Amino acid sequence: MSFDRRTRIEQMRKADRARDRRTRVLVISLSAVVVAGLVSFGAYTLIDRSEASADQKAADAKNAEQSEAEKKELADGPIQGEKTWDAKKLTRNHVTEAVSYPMKPPVGGDHSPVWMNCDGDVYKKAIPDMNAVHALEHGSVWVTYTDKASAADVDKLADRVAKTPYSLMSPYTDQAGSIMLSAWGKQVTVDSADDRRVAQFFAKYVQGPQTPEPGAACTGGQAAP
Repeated sequence: MSFDRRTRIEQMRKADRARDRRTRVLVISLSAVVVAGLVSFGAYTLIDRSEASADQKAADAKNAEQSEAEKKELADGPIQGEKTWDAKKLTRNHVTEAVSYPMKPPVGGDHSPVWMNCDGDVYKKAIPDMNAVHALEHGSVWVTYTDKASAADVDKLADRVAKTPYSLMSPYTDQAGSIMLSAWGKQVTVDSADDRRVAQFFAKYVQGPQTPEPGAACTGGQAAP
């Protein structure tokens, strides 16, 4: 092999090595830029999410304050057409024999030892009076309706009950009004699910001051018949 040829081969090898070094430097530099970009994007995303979470918490707190204020306003006002029974005359014995109540639906009196589940329970069929009265004793509100209530009203009331612990709902054939709400010693007949008195009654009597046994269980009792 001639000297000139060896020289050209060596120059070509040097050029290849130089090109390889430049390629490695370029790859490393690009990788560093990409990593830095990803880190910056991740940090921005975390900060953005953190700020969004803080904003959401602030909004939730504000809504909760408004809800509590609205609830207090509803609970403090009188309920038009509400009927009240003397709590001292509503006996509270646990009995197994049938009880004949003077009002329909009943709002108190002797009742079954087992309460009707009232943790937002919506019953499609009629439930026993004696179990329902025990649920009222625990501070629940009982929504009842006849076949004269519209399907839209029944659905709206069911939705409210399902979202409200210490409440229950069932059909009731022989009550005076198409929609009635009962608590221990309290009762009102309303015109529709949108009647303001529905919100008032819930705000005032779900675990309200009329409750003989506040905080007592609303689960673990009688389920759907």
